[in-house]
Amino acid sequence: MSASLAMLGTSALDELHQVFRILPDDAADGLIDALIEAKKISVYGCGREGLAIKGFAMRLFHLGLNIHVVGDMTVPHLGQGDLFIVTAGTGHLNSGEAFMHAAAADGAKTAVITAQPEGSTPLKADLVVTIPAQTMANDQTSTASVLPMGSLFEIAQTIFFELVILKLRDRLGETADTMRSRHTNLE
Repeated sequence: MSASLAMLGTSALDELHQVFRILPDDAADGLIDALIEAKKISVYGCGREGLAIKGFAMRLFHLGLNIHVVGDMTVPHLGQGDLFIVTAGTGHLNSGEAFMHAAAADGAKTAVITAQPEGSTPLKADLVVTIPAQTMANDQTSTASVLPMGSLFEIAQTIFFELVILKLRDRLGETADTMRSRHTNLE
């Protein structure tokens, strides 16, 4: 007999609650400071993590920041005073490391969002944000999430990004109305 949607949903929400319960209150502070200080920001991620960081980029744009998504034709050159953010939940992303190397070589600061801070990609970053959630790096243990593969990290990351936006909004003196004013009218 399979579990009900309510039971599965409750389990998933309990797991998300646990992630945020153990996440240090200052976990986003370094990232927030780096975002405020950056002249230009570019972000990169693959798969579902890539979708989450693209959503984050959209909200950063709504805050009025100079934000770009790697892969778009309008990504500018990154250099001194700029920030490049990679999401690498499992701690390793070859393409992310290559882009980090290129950005850092011209003086940009690099940041990695991960669940595995000891991985090769975070070890190459100037700034590491750790979200303590299951990824595909540890989804085959006896304590595995009810959610498949890296879903717990991906969903926690999406929520984390929205919380960063709330804190940034306050620091930048923005409001829901000023953010809304930057929303596209081409829908």
